[in-house]
Amino acid sequence: MARGDVSDEQWALIEPHLPIAAVGPIPDLRKHFNAVMWRFRTGSPWRDLPSEFGPWQSTYDRFRIWVGQGTFQQLMEAVIAEAAARGETDMTLVSVDSATSRAHHHAAGMILDSEQLAALEAAAESEKGAPRRNNRGNPTRADVLSGTASADGTASG
Repeated sequence: MARGDVSDEQWALIEPHLPIAAVGPIPDLRKHFNAVMWRFRTGSPWRDLPSEFGPWQSTYDRFRIWVGQGTFQQLMEAVIAEAAARGETDMTLVSVDSATSRAHHHAAGMILDSEQLAALEAAAESEKGAPRRNNRGNPTRADVLSGTASADGTASG
């Protein structure tokens, strides 16, 4: 058992919740599960799975099956229920996951010629203080209520 692999006690909780295919050879589910855990623990691409886990495509395919069947959600709920039954839950340690969006490195800046840049800056400057408009060209309700625009569309200030 390598560092990071699930222990025998952990595997006893996990194994009953992992589905196996109705046809074909029975896969080594523990090896696939450890490979998936290794991949997400390290943040590595699927293709960089160590050879001890077997072909990366097999692990990826098994992972996609588990995701499609909601296996990880069911597993999490089962493990939490087991911990609660044992009195081992500590709700002060609850955390919320976040998502990260990455942009292509070319999205870091837009190259504009000087005329385009000047036109954009002028347009932005002229819109400062102007009432916001909805898709019909009318001021938004928030601007009317805040007093920055009147119901007939003229700016006030």
